[in-house]
Amino acid sequence: MQEAPVPNSELPAIPSKRYFTIGEVSDLCCVKSHVLRYWEQEFPSLKPMKRRGNRRYYQREDVILIRQIRSLLYEQGYTISGARQQIMGGGEVDEMASGSSVLDDVALKKIVSDLEETLQALRV
Repeated sequence: MQEAPVPNSELPAIPSKRYFTIGEVSDLCCVKSHVLRYWEQEFPSLKPMKRRGNRRYYQREDVILIRQIRSLLYEQGYTISGARQQIMGGGEVDEMASGSSVLDDVALKKIVSDLEETLQALRV
C-alpha cells in the first residue's frame, strides 16, 4: 500500500548551496531518483548540469521547479501533460505550493494594499 505524499509545505528547507546531487534533491523533494530522471524527459525546463560520468548537479531553481512539478502532480491532481502545460505555458503555479518562503515584490505589494483597504473599510 502506498503512503500519502508529504505536502510541499512540510518539505525540508532548501539549504543555501550552489549545487545538489540527485540524492540530495530526492531527499529535499521526497521524490525517488528514478522519478527525477523521468521528469527530466517530460519537462524540458528541468535540465540539471551533467559532469563527470554523467552525474547530475541540480541548482536551487531546479529544486524549486521540482517542488512545483511535485505539487501539480501529487497535490493538485494534474497529469504529466497538464503539469507540463502549466509549467511551460506560463500557467499560474501556486508560489506557496512550491515550498518557497519568498514572495515576489508584486505579490507582497498586492497583499499589503489589500490589507490597507480592509483596514480603511473597518475604520469607517
